[in-house]
Amino acid sequence: MSRRCQLTGKKANNGFAVSHSHRRTKRRQEVNLQWKRVWWPQGNRWVRLRLSTKAIKTLERKGIQAMAKEAGIDLNKF
Repeated sequence: MSRRCQLTGKKANNGFAVSHSHRRTKRRQEVNLQWKRVWWPQGNRWVRLRLSTKAIKTLERKGIQAMAKEAGIDLNKF
């Protein structure tokens, strides 16, 4: 499974690690992903998703049904 948020699609970013002498080496900035069980009221069950912490905060505000519709995913498959 790729390290990608299932609702927002966030993924790793390429960047540079810059030393004190300002030498640059490639590095990856990974997304802070968490496994999260979310209650889905329309399906009347728990759904287990791999979400970024930003998505978890947004989920509390918008709700799982609205975010899944924006992402274009079917929650019955999870």
